[in-house]
Amino acid sequence: MKFIGIDLGWKSQPSGLCYLEFIDGQLQLLDLDRKEAIADILNWIDTCVNPEEPAIIAVDAPTLIPNASGSRLPDKLSHKNFGKYHAGCYPANLGLPFAERTVNFGLELETRGFAHAPTIEPQTLGRYQIEVFPHPAIVHFFNLERILKYKKGRLSDRRLELIKLYNYIINTLPTLEPPLPSLEFCGLIPSEIPTTGAALKETEDKLDSLICSYVAAHWWYWGEQRNLVLGDRTTGYIVIPKSYRVR
Repeated sequence: MKFIGIDLGWKSQPSGLCYLEFIDGQLQLLDLDRKEAIADILNWIDTCVNPEEPAIIAVDAPTLIPNASGSRLPDKLSHKNFGKYHAGCYPANLGLPFAERTVNFGLELETRGFAHAPTIEPQTLGRYQIEVFPHPAIVHFFNLERILKYKKGRLSDRRLELIKLYNYIINTLPTLEPPLPSLEFCGLIPSEIPTTGAALKETEDKLDSLICSYVAAHWWYWGEQRNLVLGDRTTGYIVIPKSYRVR
């Protein structure tokens, strides 16, 4: 089974891309990339996942937006459930500039056979897509009191927060199920977090996509036993891992 994480650029900015595969009882990181054009992202997906091959694609973007204005149900639920962690998501509606891009991306995935999977039978092979949100996933996977604030603020502060995320990924993901070990030796993740703005943003996008991909694997492996679903197919939905504070 393959797991693709897409930290989708909601406008025209580059997107982080991650490709994991479940091999011999554990996950392996096979690619970590960044591309700008939607066509290039789709070509990359086609390269990683052959037609008819089973995979889940986890997208950090609202690919289902039924409402013309206001906020979707999953957006509201994210604030209700994760606002205390500063992890409420950005509201989505069809009147916003990014909506056409993100919804069309989901439709492109559907044409490739990746059906929305707000429910799933654990460890069943198939071609699925889900919407995910890295901030609450990071809080729950790593038992944090609030999000890691690596997206806004001074460059030096963002870098320190991204270093924390890097260390959590390297040290904690190998201990979860399914395990994702040996990331520091795969040659795809930088051994040091960059100090310049453009390079830092590239690393941020890639690490976000890795979290997306791991959420996809966690959803496939456990289903609702260890994951939450905010919303459904008609309202839009977000898959979020349950907190590892409570097993």
